[in-house]
Amino acid sequence: MNGVDAYGAMEAQYIRRHHRHEPRENQCTSALVKHIRAPVHLVWSLVRRFDQPQKYKPFVSRCVVNGDLGIGSVREVNVKSGLPATTSTERLELLDDEEHILGIKIVGGDHRLRNYSSIMTVHPEIIDGRPGTLVIESFVVDVPEGNTKDETCYFVQALIRCNLKSLADVSERMAVQDRTEPINQF
Repeated sequence: MNGVDAYGAMEAQYIRRHHRHEPRENQCTSALVKHIRAPVHLVWSLVRRFDQPQKYKPFVSRCVVNGDLGIGSVREVNVKSGLPATTSTERLELLDDEEHILGIKIVGGDHRLRNYSSIMTVHPEIIDGRPGTLVIESFVVDVPEGNTKDETCYFVQALIRCNLKSLADVSERMAVQDRTEPINQF
């Protein structure tokens, strides 16, 4: 996995445990980390909503799910203008409410992200004495013809960074409204 050594011990441990992608020669992969000042239950309540990614993903304008929101359900996502796509068809591969793991695979759409698969994990942590959340998102994707691995990874990482920043913003606003009490560390 690219860059695992750049993370702290806890992040690296979670990445090794939950974010195992086996990229082929024509694919790139990476993992991104975000620390959020909101309790894990609030963050997970947003991440797990396969049917409502627009709650925190700023590039999603609309989402329609075909299926019962179980593994194998498919969603049709409309992408806001400004990106080199208008639609994406995505399948729910993994939803684990105990371990807080969400896995998605892109199965169609008018974009160049072929064989894209991502895993998001959500982990509780303490930030400044308060409940916080460590979010890790990893992916693997084909490198489109005419692009390099670096270009492809950079593009996908930029999208994920934007989504994770928005997830943090939305979660932290919810946490302020929730008035979560500090954890007593005695």
